Amino acid sequence: QVQLVESGGGSVQAGGSLTLSCAADGYTLGSTCMGWFRQTSTNEREGVAFRHAYRLTLYADSVKGRFTVFKDNKKNTLDLQMNSLKPEDTGMYYCAAHRWSESCTDMTPADFTYWGQGTQVTVSS
Repeated sequence: QVQLVESGGGSVQAGGSLTLSCAADGYTLGSTCMGWFRQTSTNEREGVAFRHAYRLTLYADSVKGRFTVFKDNKKNTLDLQMNSLKPEDTGMYYCAAHRWSESCTDMTPADFTYWGQGTQVTVSS
């Protein structure tokens, strides 16, 4: 059984930074497409950053240049480094993994089989 566990959320002022981590059990981290999603107060779940199995990364326009997704081999986690945070970055952040696809191209939340429980990020102005 695959289990993804996020950590690292918290409260920060605008302009600050946070790093989220996603650990996996029962799944080889990074062996398939993985993504970070966030769910905001409007209840829409949007993809913010994706990592293909072959290390290519994709970002939502709203976070380009501020967020970086990478696999930390020492910790064996998929991390999301978030800099220059804005109040609109507030939300519940989820880590997700696709069951078999190495590519993240054209992926939507419905395409992902494995999800973590989420970690809350709150950015105050």
